[in-house]
Amino acid sequence: MDDDYRIVEGPPPLDDYLRLRCDSGLTPVRPDQGAGAISGSWSACHVVAADGAPVAMGRVLGDGGWYFHIADIATDPAHQRRGLGRRVLEWLIADIRTRAPEGAYVSLIGDPPGQRLYRSLGLDDVAPSLGMAAVLR
Repeated sequence: MDDDYRIVEGPPPLDDYLRLRCDSGLTPVRPDQGAGAISGSWSACHVVAADGAPVAMGRVLGDGGWYFHIADIATDPAHQRRGLGRRVLEWLIADIRTRAPEGAYVSLIGDPPGQRLYRSLGLDDVAPSLGMAAVLR
């Protein structure tokens, strides 16, 4: 990673979490949803630029035993194509390897822009399974 960036353990502040989600093209969430996401994370990290501004992030949801789900991999568009998403994902996977029991199952939902990166780090399609989702109203 470029010397202008530093990885930080833990999630970014809530305002930056909300901004990074929006700016990177992830579904926007309300502050109460973001606060719950941050506090409910098993693991998280973010990247700060030389000026201290958070510019990339990711987190893990997990039960601590077997199942771990990577979420919210996001990079500010002004800082993309510098390997920051890769560094975040590598950090999260290393944290799972270090703290989770052997044989942990790691999943994520990979939108097309990130699929090549995810595959390059050992994640693969789960076909014939199909990802499913619902937004409860």
